[in-house]
Amino acid sequence: MRNAFGAGFDVPDGYLNTPSIGVPTTEVADAVAEAVRNWRTGAARPADFDEVVAASREGFARLIGVPPDRVAIGSTVSQLVSLVAAGLPDGASVLVAEGEFTSLTFPFAAQAGRGVTVTEAGLAELPAAAPDHDLVAVSVVQSANGAQVDLDALRAAGVPVLLDATQAAGWTPLRLDWADWVVAAGYKWLLAPRGAAWLAMHPRATQRTVPVAANWYAGADPWQSVYGLPLRLAEGARGFDLSPVWLSHVGAAASLRYLSWLDMAAVRAHCVHLADTLLTSLGLPERGSAIVAFPGDPERLKAAGVAVGVRAGKVRAGFHLYNTLSDVEQVLSAFR
Repeated sequence: MRNAFGAGFDVPDGYLNTPSIGVPTTEVADAVAEAVRNWRTGAARPADFDEVVAASREGFARLIGVPPDRVAIGSTVSQLVSLVAAGLPDGASVLVAEGEFTSLTFPFAAQAGRGVTVTEAGLAELPAAAPDHDLVAVSVVQSANGAQVDLDALRAAGVPVLLDATQAAGWTPLRLDWADWVVAAGYKWLLAPRGAAWLAMHPRATQRTVPVAANWYAGADPWQSVYGLPLRLAEGARGFDLSPVWLSHVGAAASLRYLSWLDMAAVRAHCVHLADTLLTSLGLPERGSAIVAFPGDPERLKAAGVAVGVRAGKVRAGFHLYNTLSDVEQVLSAFR
C-alpha cells in the first residue's frame, strides 16, 4: 500500500504504465466493488446512477476549468470526437499532429467521402500552420512521448480547436475554457474504470456538433424520453450525452471528486520531478512532462519488475502522484 496526496493506492513497486491504464485509489476501487455487489444482489436501480454521472461531469468540468453545463458524457474518445467530425462541412480541412493517437484522428479521416481532408504537421508547427485549416485537433500531451503542444500559440492562431486532454488531465493544471471542444477518457491519469469519457464544448461550438448517437439519456428529461417520437434532446451539451456505462461512472465520480480538489501545480511538480530525474540519470535532457520515452529493452525492465509501455519503438514511462523515487531507482537498476 502506498499513500500519496491524501489517498491510498494498492500500486506495486515499479508501476510506470499510467499512460496505458491508471491505478485507482482504494476509495475508488471500493466504490466500484460496492456497486458490483449491489448489481450482483439485485439492489441496483437505473436511476440510482444519475447522481454519479452528474458528479463525474462536474469533476471533469472542474479539472479543465469549464462550467458543468458545457460537458457531455460518453464512453470513449473516438465516440465523442465523431460528434465533432460529423459536424464538419463537406470539404473541410483538419490539421493534426504527426503521429497523433488515432482515436483523435480516425473519426476525421473517416469523413473522406465528404471531401474532408486530414493533414499532419510537426507538433511545434501546428500554431503557424493552423490558419490554413478549418480545425486543429491535437492532444494536449502526446501519448507516444509526452510532448506538449503550445496551447497559448494555438489559441492565438484563432482557428477552431479540439483538444484531447486524456494524457494531461489529472497530473497538470488545465484551463481550457477557451477551446471549442475538449475530450478525455478517464481510465488513465483520471484513475477511473474504462468506459467513462467526456466532451466539453464551448457554446459557440454547440451548433457545429452533431448528435449522431442521439439516445434516451440525452433527452431533456431522460426518464420521460425512453419511448416514442418526436426527437426531444436536452439543450446545450447534455443533448449530446451518450448512455452512460454505469459502473465506470461510479468509479469516475469517486476519482474525480478526489482529483479535482487537489493542488494540480503540486501534482505536476511531483510527477515532472520524477520523470526528469529518470531522464537526467540516463544522460538524457529534461522534458518537463510526466510521460517520457527513451531507448531501452522492455523485456529487461519487465524482468526487473518495472511496468512500462512500448510506443513508437521506444520504452514509454509515466509518473503519477503514486510514484516515488524508488520507482526511478528500479528502472536505473535494470539498466545497470
